Amino acid sequence: MDIFLTNNLTNKKEQFIPSNKDNVGMYVCGPTVYDDPHIGNARPLVVFDILFKLLKNNFSKVTYVRNITDIDDKIIKSSQDQKISTKELTEKVTLGFFEDCKFLNCESPTHEPKATEHIDLMIEMINQLIEKGFAYENNNHVYFEVKKFSDYGKLSNKKLDELIAGSRVEVSENKKNSEDFVLWKPSHKDEPSWDSPWGKGRPGWHLECSAMSKKFLGNEFDIHGGGIDLIFPHHENEIAQSRCANDSKIFAKYWIHNAFITMSNEKMAKSQGNILKIKDFRNKISGQVIRLALLSTHYKQPLDWNDKLINDCQNTLDKWYRIYSSNIKSIQVTEQVLKPLYEDLNTPGYIANLHQLYEKAQKGQSIELFISACKFIGLLNEDKKQWEKYKKDKVSISENEINKKIELRNKARANKEYKKADQIRDELLDKGVLIEDKDGKTLWKFK
Repeated sequence: MDIFLTNNLTNKKEQFIPSNKDNVGMYVCGPTVYDDPHIGNARPLVVFDILFKLLKNNFSKVTYVRNITDIDDKIIKSSQDQKISTKELTEKVTLGFFEDCKFLNCESPTHEPKATEHIDLMIEMINQLIEKGFAYENNNHVYFEVKKFSDYGKLSNKKLDELIAGSRVEVSENKKNSEDFVLWKPSHKDEPSWDSPWGKGRPGWHLECSAMSKKFLGNEFDIHGGGIDLIFPHHENEIAQSRCANDSKIFAKYWIHNAFITMSNEKMAKSQGNILKIKDFRNKISGQVIRLALLSTHYKQPLDWNDKLINDCQNTLDKWYRIYSSNIKSIQVTEQVLKPLYEDLNTPGYIANLHQLYEKAQKGQSIELFISACKFIGLLNEDKKQWEKYKKDKVSISENEINKKIELRNKARANKEYKKADQIRDELLDKGVLIEDKDGKTLWKFK
């Protein structure tokens, strides 16, 4: 069966035809490890894990690359705020990220390269861009000259002036033009740095993915993925520098982006103070519940995160586990059941098929197919004993205590003390109380 994907480069749903059917290449932008990942970061982890599974079901070899950005301005600032080294910070956050992936039952990619282990490749690419006239050095900075690349803006489907007007472009007197982006910058004292022809410094964020994708997938490959917020400037800049350095007509053939997760229809972001970290859910709820929730809406549509969604997914899995047995043999999932996934990863359609299979399995029909179909998308991966351990009794807490803690949390959020607000939310969650910010009010209920 043919796979169809929405390609943001063409703004069309297209049949997926790999350059080499014997080795499909996929690169997905991974985390910048300055802080623990939140639920918004979990969405691409699960979406592209599903795509990885689907590709492996159709092709003999799939090379999936997901990078770790372990050098970046955010990392340096966070390490300074915490008074620890960048190495200590990135190792701690990376370890937590891997635990989150395990919790969500995501398969490991084929390669997970770290940026700091590929600085030499980045320096080599910068040299190529300078030699070919696409980049320039000024005062120990190196910039890509955007006007030299005529296809700039094709992924965003906007003209250069529109892109600049609608984004936060770094202002620097070292640039020739405001839209030019940094490839190399000098490091300040006590910041991580590497030797280069332009002095001690570090690479620009956009360059890192171009160098690592080239190493593991070549100059051109099949699929590039990530969150919708990466289209501009990150992915636009990746295309520009990669095509110019490699003299290639394309970089990736298919560009796939997932939409945001919202809370009360507001984008989940640290600036909003509405972050839910993945690690907050560990030992409190099964990762399968989070995974099913993330798959409940098509990846191209915003997903609003709320208590009802979590409760519905918990109840669905409770129901499915009633007929689950680890002794049942896995079988090949039929194309009819898989069909929604072939149609642009329609996970809600696939979940609808699972509900239909469950109804049959209750009557003793196709139980092997039902369980195998659940496992195909990473569900029913725990035995019943493991599943039951998450069903804990609520810890006693009075309504007066809950309201006092919510009041303290609201004050912390108003003062932008988001860490304190998160701690209060976690304390309530430990006691079995779920809270939700909606229409300017904070609602709560027992989970």
